[in-house]
Amino acid sequence: CPSCGGAKWAAWLQKRRAELLPVPYFHLVFTLPHELSALALGNRQVLYKLLFDAAAQTLLQIGADPKHLGARLGALMVLHTWGQQLQHHPHVHAVVPGGGLSRDGTRWLSCRPNFLAPVKVLGRLFRGKYLAGLRQAYVNGELQFGGSTAALADEKCWRAFLQPLYAKDWVVYAKKPFGGPELVLKYLTAYTHRVALSNRRLVEVSDSQVTLTYKDYADGCRRKELTLPPLEFVRRFAMHVVPKGFVRVRHYGLLAHRDRGERLAKCRTLLAAPPAVAAAAPVAAAATAPVNDALHAAAAERCPGCGASERVTVWRADRPTARQLEQRWRWNTS
Repeated sequence: CPSCGGAKWAAWLQKRRAELLPVPYFHLVFTLPHELSALALGNRQVLYKLLFDAAAQTLLQIGADPKHLGARLGALMVLHTWGQQLQHHPHVHAVVPGGGLSRDGTRWLSCRPNFLAPVKVLGRLFRGKYLAGLRQAYVNGELQFGGSTAALADEKCWRAFLQPLYAKDWVVYAKKPFGGPELVLKYLTAYTHRVALSNRRLVEVSDSQVTLTYKDYADGCRRKELTLPPLEFVRRFAMHVVPKGFVRVRHYGLLAHRDRGERLAKCRTLLAAPPAVAAAAPVAAAATAPVNDALHAAAAERCPGCGASERVTVWRADRPTARQLEQRWRWNTS
């Protein structure tokens, strides 16, 4: 199904489940202040990458500090840029195991029960690392300014813009996942292989307006409807298109791609846990369906993943020969 990407996120979820360690996990969220929203929209590649780097460096530095844990942590991070009403709200979700390897790699060091690190310390360190990276990007000429941010090209205005950000408390949310890490992974699949708005939330689409549903978290998560003019709807949706080739899911520390299998196997040995079971690739139902002799045989049904859009399976015949292509060309031009 091209709408919900059910097969892709199911395969991704199976792989991540196979990498889970038998330890508590924590769910953290690193959020950019709204003052940086306009600048981020004009510099998505630079500022989104900096968001990943600052959050990862914050976690790894706090974890390596002997005052906190003194171990090498791991983190799975996913970029999320939208709110329920499609407003720009860039933040990174992180799933972090409650512990890590010692510096010499011979011990597994666990964090305290239900506590990974103080959020105030995380917020201040995250703020410092992000703003330091932002200042360096300005010095290197990596930032573009235009529209509401055009004045920031002047160095004096740039310094005045950054000054209040140093005095502001940056929001870092940290909590032990309720129900286990698998529920958090399943929650994150809504951001890994899906766009800002699914078809199931669309109520009405016409030439004059677009109506969609959203959860009002300030009103007990009640389901409400939002009606927007078409141009405003397109503007809000377009804010969440990431640059081409930008990776929205990243792994750091123990979970970094290079030699990840060896590190996780070592962690399981130190934790006296059984080896991981390889995740089986999900088999699409259409793969076992018979193929008829027609050029295109399509079967449409409601998608079991999103429940709203249609899933269409298409079979193609063998490629035509050169003689068949010549006959078709003659027939079309006659």
